[in-house]
Amino acid sequence: MKWASLLLFFLTLPLVFNAPPLEILRLKTFDALVKTPEPTGYFTILNIDEEFIDQQGGYPLPRQTLADIHLKLLQQGALGVGWTILFPHPDRLGGDEAFAEMLGLAPSVIAMPEVNNNKYPQTHGTVILGPDVNLTQAQGFLENIQVLKDSAAQGAVSVPVDVDNLVRQIPLIQQTPNGWVASFGTEVLKILGGGNTYQIKTNENGIEMIRVKGIPPISTDSSGKKWISWVDTPQTNLTEMDVQGKFVFVGFTAKGISSQVATPVGLLEPHKIQAALAESILLETPNVPEYRLLVELSMLVFFGLLISFLTHSLGIRGSIIAALFAFSSVGYLGWYFIQKNLLLDVTWSLISMFILAAQQFYLNFRTQFRLRQQIKKQFEHYLDPRQVKRLQDNPELLKLGGEKRYCTILFTDVRGFTSLSERLEPEEVTEIMNKALTIQENAVKANGGMVDKYIGDAMMAIFNAPIDLPDHEDRAIATAIQIAHDIKATELDIEIGIGLNSDKVVVGNCGSSSRFDYTAIGDGVNLAARLESSTKEVGKDIVIGEKTMKGSSYKLIPLESIRVKGKEKPVNIFTI
Repeated sequence: MKWASLLLFFLTLPLVFNAPPLEILRLKTFDALVKTPEPTGYFTILNIDEEFIDQQGGYPLPRQTLADIHLKLLQQGALGVGWTILFPHPDRLGGDEAFAEMLGLAPSVIAMPEVNNNKYPQTHGTVILGPDVNLTQAQGFLENIQVLKDSAAQGAVSVPVDVDNLVRQIPLIQQTPNGWVASFGTEVLKILGGGNTYQIKTNENGIEMIRVKGIPPISTDSSGKKWISWVDTPQTNLTEMDVQGKFVFVGFTAKGISSQVATPVGLLEPHKIQAALAESILLETPNVPEYRLLVELSMLVFFGLLISFLTHSLGIRGSIIAALFAFSSVGYLGWYFIQKNLLLDVTWSLISMFILAAQQFYLNFRTQFRLRQQIKKQFEHYLDPRQVKRLQDNPELLKLGGEKRYCTILFTDVRGFTSLSERLEPEEVTEIMNKALTIQENAVKANGGMVDKYIGDAMMAIFNAPIDLPDHEDRAIATAIQIAHDIKATELDIEIGIGLNSDKVVVGNCGSSSRFDYTAIGDGVNLAARLESSTKEVGKDIVIGEKTMKGSSYKLIPLESIRVKGKEKPVNIFTI
């Protein structure tokens, strides 16, 4: 949990500080999410290309030519015309009056580009509903000649770019020292609706929405920007002029004259961008809400903590379950936001979920791998391989801190080992002992027990730890019988004594901080060792304690009670 929380903290920092790489990723995500809607049918685009300019004798075109085009558009049924062209100087051929007359025949808009000249048009007709706002002001505008301004409305053709130098959002209205200046596309909608004012609804963060007569309220971000859906507005030409009942956006497409701007859908001329803006306003396309950061941070933190908690509690399976749940939930939220016309980025949340899930999966895998290796190292020499694998697959069966368990303890000892060592060479003694201990170990493992340790010529084994063995008494007795039989069946010429006792003992890792082993300790262990020592006294190979007898299905033979060190009362013993 600690590492997950630390990682989650660092994953939130790019969101908080709006890191440029993350902002680019967010913008690309929005580009993919914002669908291209069908055009409204209210607008069309007229391109003035190189061929037409060459036919007219080159650039600039005489104003009389533009007046003729304008008149023809109106005669063909156009509702109005928007010229995304600047006319800062009088026409050298004297056609300004004729062009101005045509502009005045129907709703018309001419372009007013933003420049850094600190000159601003005189504005009017803006009503503020709410607290005063103080936004970044425009740097100035380049206006048209007076005769044209008197006949047509002016609209700003400002196209601010995002961090990746693409145009996605356009301010519908801009603040100046003289008032508010509307964008070209917004001005088109105002004059088509027959309005002469803008109502700007504000709050403590800035602009909330803009109202224009004849169209629904326009939601924007706090700075008055509108996200553009790149509608494929129909285009017409100077020959056919299919403009009946439509407003026409006119602009140059000739190379060297037109100023193309980079957008998510390619390079576009100003008139095409303003047409897309007008379409987007009418279509009520998505916007980025002001609470975007809060929502994105909340998603990241909530699902990040959820993944951390589930993986910590459920392990590797929890990592997978948590990741699938988080991915599906965040994906659904992204879809839900789009349905509500809200652009909220879920990409970084999804990436963060993947990083967190991968980190937690790795940590859990590493922990489980180390645990499996630890179990194998600790038990592979003392348990049957099948039992070792069972422990590896189910580590919860193994409580490594120490626990009380009812177990059967088996002790063996080779009789006469001292005399054997005296009359044989060390190599021969070692060979005999290795064979004897191998026989014993195989018998213990075959019956599900664990070889705890070797003590010289003696062996200690545990039944019912670390793996549960419901019939551990019978298994221990069967092991004793097998050992005694197999030792006698060899040519080792040795005798063995075996003692068994069942009781509650403490099992777990015992030892120092630097060296420890899994073993059993307790009075029951001591008694098993005493019973093994008593085999010489009673003259039997196998001596079994009373508790083992009571838990066994074997028919055991009672022997005379004996006294053992540490016990005040005689101990009942049995053999088989």
